[in-house]
Amino acid sequence: MENAIIRLEEIGKRYGDAVILDHINLNCYPGKIYGLVGRNGSGKTVLMKIICGFIFPTEGRVVIRGKELGKDMDIPENCAAIIEQPGFLSNYSGYHNLLFLSRIKGKIGKKEIMESLKLVGLEKEMFKKVGKYSMGMRQRLGLAQALMENPEILLLDEPMNGLDDAGVDDMRNVLKRFGEMGATIIISSHNREDIDLLCDEVYRLDRGRMVAQEKGGQK
Repeated sequence: MENAIIRLEEIGKRYGDAVILDHINLNCYPGKIYGLVGRNGSGKTVLMKIICGFIFPTEGRVVIRGKELGKDMDIPENCAAIIEQPGFLSNYSGYHNLLFLSRIKGKIGKKEIMESLKLVGLEKEMFKKVGKYSMGMRQRLGLAQALMENPEILLLDEPMNGLDDAGVDDMRNVLKRFGEMGATIIISSHNREDIDLLCDEVYRLDRGRMVAQEKGGQK
């Protein structure tokens, strides 16, 4: 536990009388890929939003690198996420969307942006307006955004949505590479093959409860 980069301690989330998450405990370590599985409404997306600091739990603590979210910091440092459909400015190119976003933190420049676009296979489409992108291209652009600052923590909710078979293979290879480089990655997916091929550990949620822990399949 001492080396855990993410610690979830008795996380609960309620909206009125509705229990969304119920006493979730989880430790995540560097260089590991974790899978969240469960039916729609099981709490996977809400849990990811809590880890990102987008929403706060009703009870429990999220500790990132020894610092508590909502107390020691508002959002985790060096963390990137794709949760729900990535949103971009449709009248601007993929490259210029990422350029605008990069200026928020000022950590990277044009070189890193172009490298991230190449990494996800958008180098030939980077100057095309996002309004002309297919759903799969938008998903690749979202992944490029998540990866461009070389995050230590990566949270991906259904990252393969809209990708064709070649795109899925590309993204699996990219995520494996980031895991091997020491990133802590949490993904949710309805595709069991993604979970089996990528994840070191798999956690099943049902009605807001962690009901099972499994080992990843075929990594």
